[in-house]
Amino acid sequence: MSDTATQTLPEGFVLTITETAAGEVRKFLAGDDVPQETAGLRVSVLPGGCSGFKYSLNIEDNPVEDDIVAEITGVRVFIDEFSAQYLNGVTVDYVSSMQGSGFTFSNPNSVGGCGCGSSFAA
Repeated sequence: MSDTATQTLPEGFVLTITETAAGEVRKFLAGDDVPQETAGLRVSVLPGGCSGFKYSLNIEDNPVEDDIVAEITGVRVFIDEFSAQYLNGVTVDYVSSMQGSGFTFSNPNSVGGCGCGSSFAA
């Protein structure tokens, strides 16, 4: 992969991954059979869900061409251009409670959501 295949975060773009969430991602990266030098967390927004869009997190071996690649809280993150427009200002956290544990998304730009907490409207 050449350096021209990826982009850096646009000026003013902020995606926050809490230390708790970053720690969980690092556990997944260490436990998966992925190349540690190039693997990262894909944070994306996909059409679907009950409110129009849903968040997606995946561990991937490499970024794809034209991905935005950034180091956030010690985690290599891959973001495609479509998703970037919906992820500015989002905070990714990891919570544990009596109901279970998992990643959560706080999006100050969403105009609506649903009870499941994993989909939103923009």
